[in-house]
Amino acid sequence: MFTERELKSTKGIIWDFGGVITESPLEAFNRYELENNLPLNIISKVNSTNPDSNAWALLESSKISLEEFDQMFLEESEKQGYPIRGSSVLPLLSCDVRPKMVAMLKALSHRYVQLCLTNNMKFGHGSSMSDNKERAEHIASVMNIFDYVIESRIEGLRKPDLRIYQLACKRMKLEPSEILYLDDLGINLKPARSMGMITIKVTSEEQAMSDLAEIVTLN
Repeated sequence: MFTERELKSTKGIIWDFGGVITESPLEAFNRYELENNLPLNIISKVNSTNPDSNAWALLESSKISLEEFDQMFLEESEKQGYPIRGSSVLPLLSCDVRPKMVAMLKALSHRYVQLCLTNNMKFGHGSSMSDNKERAEHIASVMNIFDYVIESRIEGLRKPDLRIYQLACKRMKLEPSEILYLDDLGINLKPARSMGMITIKVTSEEQAMSDLAEIVTLN
């Protein structure tokens, strides 16, 4: 799957958070949709319409308040035919941590430079977007494993803006060709791949672990 150059050149790893270190928010969106008699993937459809300037993008880059997001998301979802308040969607981002991924993160911490690159929002406790304090504290302990953390809400930039990947390379002091990047969204992987990063699209914990095992060295 990976070339010999890729296997030998990797010096750093960039991890997305939601959908990689934690379970995917998309699963929580789908559960909410089923529970509320909404079309499957309607929330994702709202989020992917005008993706650079919609409510989701503006909140992740700290350009609007929670109150503005709530109303703007409602208006955007109404245009899709199903009014949904933004305030009802945000708690769905608080997902459980994947234990095997955290174990892998710890195992690689002394061999590779590791950076968390996350699109997140100013709500809940800390940077975890969690409305549960105990869960937020657990996530904070995971965040402490990384050498660097880049949050869209702090930088005012969000994936897939090329500038946030350039910032990650600068923080890590590595060339793109020396970096492996994991994300659950193809749209976020595309710019990184164009720069020369090795990329893994995460569809499940098991698949990610298997692909990682082909590249990383644990000893």
